[in-house]
Amino acid sequence: MKKNCTVKAGRRHFLRAAGAGLALGALPYAARVASGAEPGLKIGIIGSGRIGGTLGALWLKAGHEIMFSSLDLEHDKALAARLGGKARAGTTKEAAAFGEVLLIAVPYAALPQLGRDLAELIKGKVVLDACNPIPARDGDIATWAREKGAGLASAQLLPGARLVRAFNAIGYSRLPEAAQRQGERIGMPMAGDDAGAIAVVSRLVREIGYVPVLIGPLAMGKHLIPGTPLAGEQTPAKIRQVVGTLN
Repeated sequence: MKKNCTVKAGRRHFLRAAGAGLALGALPYAARVASGAEPGLKIGIIGSGRIGGTLGALWLKAGHEIMFSSLDLEHDKALAARLGGKARAGTTKEAAAFGEVLLIAVPYAALPQLGRDLAELIKGKVVLDACNPIPARDGDIATWAREKGAGLASAQLLPGARLVRAFNAIGYSRLPEAAQRQGERIGMPMAGDDAGAIAVVSRLVREIGYVPVLIGPLAMGKHLIPGTPLAGEQTPAKIRQVVGTLN
């Protein structure tokens, strides 16, 4: 019991500190939005399948520049051509170099090699981790990631990245619809250690219709996988209620 209280007290301290940073960061952001001067971001999508393709399309509508990449460049070119506007396609290295912010949405088994291939390109960049470790698909690396915790495991495989774990709770097919539902908006649980990166990802979450809910540091990313109490479409209040019961 004492250990649980200590863990929860530490998490509350982290959330207060991160929240203060987000509040400070929101002041100039709000002013830029009011003046119409808030610029779009360059976002590199690494893994332009169901999750990556869906989020890329939503961010494109929000005014950002998107470069799609995967193992199938022709697929990515066709996707970019269909979406039009500020969409383009490239290799994974080109997308990593292009993006001020990167979304990685690949099978978890691909992360070790991806981390090696993109090591110099991801250092210091905000990286949104939407990869879920699924043992039946990804094998031993997924088992290890679940034991370590998906957030900490991804950080180890992508060293130097300013990692935020998000978009792991809602299925790709529901992402556009859930954001537009009537009534209270749906929350998007996130975990991260870098306040600046959390602020950037929070902006991207808000811009497509969700409410960002920081559940704690990357260590809490172990709860952001399918099948946990945080999975599915939940209100911000419900997410916070569930987080209060987690270790």
